[in-house]
Amino acid sequence: MNAALFSAHGPEHGASVGPALLVPLLAGWLYLAAALRQRAPEGAGWSHWRTAAFAVGCALLATALLLPADGFTAHMWQHLLLGMLAPLGLVLGAPGILALRTVDRRAGRAALRVLRHPATRWLTHPITGLLLTAGGLWLLYLTPLYRATLSSPALHDLVNLHFLLSGLLFTWSIAGPEPTGHRPRVPVRLVVLGAAVVAHAALAQLMYAGLFVDVPAPPEQLRAGATVMYYGGDLAEILLALTLLTTWRPQPRQRPTPVLRSSAGVQPGVKRGPLLYLRR
Repeated sequence: MNAALFSAHGPEHGASVGPALLVPLLAGWLYLAAALRQRAPEGAGWSHWRTAAFAVGCALLATALLLPADGFTAHMWQHLLLGMLAPLGLVLGAPGILALRTVDRRAGRAALRVLRHPATRWLTHPITGLLLTAGGLWLLYLTPLYRATLSSPALHDLVNLHFLLSGLLFTWSIAGPEPTGHRPRVPVRLVVLGAAVVAHAALAQLMYAGLFVDVPAPPEQLRAGATVMYYGGDLAEILLALTLLTTWRPQPRQRPTPVLRSSAGVQPGVKRGPLLYLRR
């Protein structure tokens, strides 16, 4: 994917709005086409709530791309939309499940093999997402990196692309609806999410005080941007935590029971896993 699509920086912003909008528009069109296919008579049906969530995510992504980064406060709003709010809507749309229902079984099984690969397991771990998102913020604002993006639109584009992709990865690793079989338990994910809250809050407080950050902005803009990070980040993380908790179904401990097989050849009470979502 061309990182230049995500530019919203300086005089190049107006010229890049058209190509940038192709990203959420194309994603929304493909998703809607797949959802409508599932709602056809021969389809398995698809949730209106999932479709609405994905549409909201696309709208937030388009808003972030249209937002001109004129000043540090606007820049912070853009990163909040790109890295936290838009990914939440996109992930809640469950595009992975929809894709598995749409493609043929051979392609679906190939995708599942990729998801089960050890490298994928490491990449999609919540701690990896935490390091990429929160760690990326600390690296951006406590080093000369942010200053460099002001004079390099290409670098600015890459930073925006990083925040979008890392935000999607972190959100999916915490509350993604797709079954993977290797996602950590809910308490572990809540601890990682709590660490993200602390990391964002600490950075926002340093920024508000003007300590250690390398951001060439007036003090009032620096404080305004820190306020957006602090309260906007809290809102996004609360929504993510609520999303995770609403899907949590603690399993009570049960005594071992004799193994029985149903008429379909599947043990009662045993989850079927990702293969359940493959197209018939």
